[in-house]
Amino acid sequence: MELRKLVGTRPLIMAGACVLLCSNHQLLLQRRTDNGCWGLPGGSMELGETLEEVAKRELFEETGLTAKGLELFDMFSGKDLYYKYPHGDEVYNVVAAYLCTDFDGALKVDGIEVQELRFFNYAELPSELSPPDVPVIKRFLDRFV
Repeated sequence: MELRKLVGTRPLIMAGACVLLCSNHQLLLQRRTDNGCWGLPGGSMELGETLEEVAKRELFEETGLTAKGLELFDMFSGKDLYYKYPHGDEVYNVVAAYLCTDFDGALKVDGIEVQELRFFNYAELPSELSPPDVPVIKRFLDRFV
């Protein structure tokens, strides 16, 4: 937020992580409050964090679930990861995507960034996916479905 005060809405490179949380051939998605689309739990790196720490923190903050184990799925960057937020901020995301099949806890919507959480069968994912998550989900489906 401090950086945004200096650069305004101009494009920034943002490092972060997301989690492909899978259970019984279903993928957990969250309906985002900012754009109303379905996406993966995840977010931006904070100072001093590792990418795996980002993934674990964001998963817990946004879903109430604790990852017992994460496996690096892939890295994503480039023009397909450009995103303009509804409020005008522009970013080029660099994202580490992690697979998680071992987790604890109960689903809990945070009400700030997430308005709904739901597991979807791989073949029945919603069409209104958050744009930065589309390349990640597409590659996941190409590999595992």
